[in-house]
Amino acid sequence: MIVPKLVKAIVPVVGAAALLATACNAQPGGTTTVTATTETVSVTVTGAATGNAPASAVQPAAIKVPDVSGMNHQDAQDAMQAAGLYNLREVDSSGKNRAMIIDRNWCQTGQDPKPGAMVAASTVITLYADKC
Repeated sequence: MIVPKLVKAIVPVVGAAALLATACNAQPGGTTTVTATTETVSVTVTGAATGNAPASAVQPAAIKVPDVSGMNHQDAQDAMQAAGLYNLREVDSSGKNRAMIIDRNWCQTGQDPKPGAMVAASTVITLYADKC
């Protein structure tokens, strides 16, 4: 009895996945029909892929990279996140590949991109640190 319930639960998910996959490839302004095993769904795609979206929706705002020179690693991470930068990578600048377990015991020795650079929120920010 569990198997039929599982099959019933999967069918709507598969239908939704087929709908999304087809709609993502549809041309704007057109109508796309998706046929699942038990249902037909009609979708009209508008605007977004035609270039009619506002510039702010197409290109994210640039963020100025803060200067975290000399900060402890925890404060440096906090400063980056406060600026809206969350894609952080940390590197042991001594070359020993040590893990930064207690961030406050590490001091910043460098960063990439450089302080003041204008970057997208998704940019990888590399923080180089060594034991304080």
